[in-house]
Amino acid sequence: MTETAIFAGGCFWCMVKPFDEMPGIEKVVSGYTGGHVANPTYEQVSSHTTGHTEAVKITFDPEVISYRDLVQIYWQQTDPTDAMGQFQDRGDNYRPVIFVKDDEQRKIAEESKQALQESEMFDKPIVTKIEKVQPFYDAEEEHQEFYKKDPLRFELEERGGREQFKQQHWNN
Repeated sequence: MTETAIFAGGCFWCMVKPFDEMPGIEKVVSGYTGGHVANPTYEQVSSHTTGHTEAVKITFDPEVISYRDLVQIYWQQTDPTDAMGQFQDRGDNYRPVIFVKDDEQRKIAEESKQALQESEMFDKPIVTKIEKVQPFYDAEEEHQEFYKKDPLRFELEERGGREQFKQQHWNN
């Protein structure tokens, strides 16, 4: 029996690898969610006219890895104090969101967010949104598993601030 989790944390290219390499993860798909246009294209989402956010949909085995663990991995890929994008990726289509499918996921996400705020790890408030799951549309094939298809471009994206931020805030 598998479950799904959907997270938005900036460019979906950078959100796949951290989950893809974990035991219990069956599939990580890049896509778009949270907008008002059915089956949007990358160009449409990038135009900031559809309301969509780039996100990843993770299919996982809860017997091997818990949703709580996935939320913790998520926090460690993002700057939870930046509501208008992530690192070099700016705009509403890059906003950080945990999309929850039920009350249990909401409870875990909210408790985790509260614990992160109370940790005082960040000087600014935690602004990552927690929203109800909306239709998820798979991104075009060239965006799937991008870190494997174009490792040099992926490395450049990571060096746009995400990797340094992760090292500074999450290495411990």
